[in-house]
Amino acid sequence: MSCPDPALAGGERSHLDPGTLEAAAASSRDAFYGGRFMLCQPRGRGFRSGLDALLLAACLPADASGDAVDLGSGAGAVGFAAACRCPALRLTLVEVDPGMAGLCRQGLDLPDNAGFADRLRMVEADATAPRAIREAAGLHDGAFGTVLSNPPFNPQHHRRSADHLRARALSVADPAFLPRWIAVAAALLKPGGTLAMVLRPENLPAVLGSAGNRLGDLRIVPVQARSGEAAMRILLRAVRGSRAPLSIRPSIVLHEADGSPSETGIAIAAGAMTVDFGT
Repeated sequence: MSCPDPALAGGERSHLDPGTLEAAAASSRDAFYGGRFMLCQPRGRGFRSGLDALLLAACLPADASGDAVDLGSGAGAVGFAAACRCPALRLTLVEVDPGMAGLCRQGLDLPDNAGFADRLRMVEADATAPRAIREAAGLHDGAFGTVLSNPPFNPQHHRRSADHLRARALSVADPAFLPRWIAVAAALLKPGGTLAMVLRPENLPAVLGSAGNRLGDLRIVPVQARSGEAAMRILLRAVRGSRAPLSIRPSIVLHEADGSPSETGIAIAAGAMTVDFGT
């Protein structure tokens, strides 16, 4: 059993082809939030969840309620963390890859997660499929008050991992991928509903171009590894149908100058902090 290092780990989704998780040795059980929840994750292949998932879950206030959906849930890190932090929230976890969906289901069956598993449901589906196909899977437009997403966000020209499963999990399939993903996320939201995403700074033009008349009141929190360094991630919150302007909030800094975790980094890794998007 291992625990995630409280350091920014990179994109949080993993896609494994069917058949790659045939043996029990292909996965591990990992503790998050100091053991408040456990995750079944691939071992040796694909991508394993780290602090990106916890940053995204921290975008929700602890009193968040209603119905939320996590698009591209992988093994369930974002959804499990959100369920831990928000006891009144019901979550639908959407994952296209059968192997990762299977790991998510295994995680939901763990006794360690019994305190919130009944508020989560797993849907194996392509989030970017046409509306009729999404709705056949139970993903109805306008059905959710909150959409969470940590999509593949590395640009196509970005250095790719030698592990093709990890590379596919982290990299966009084509230039239209993020706009298409954001359009679906906006469609799933109720009017006034909230979208929260974790992205790379260079994804911002695609986000702004996709928001259009769908999303407004975009609020961005840069995430820095250390103070004075360029942001390596951004946290985005947007509201369906709002006309409020874009705003940039103060940064989150994850590490001290000596590389040790900052108080903020420790609090996020423990599930003890809510990201400040302002009022």
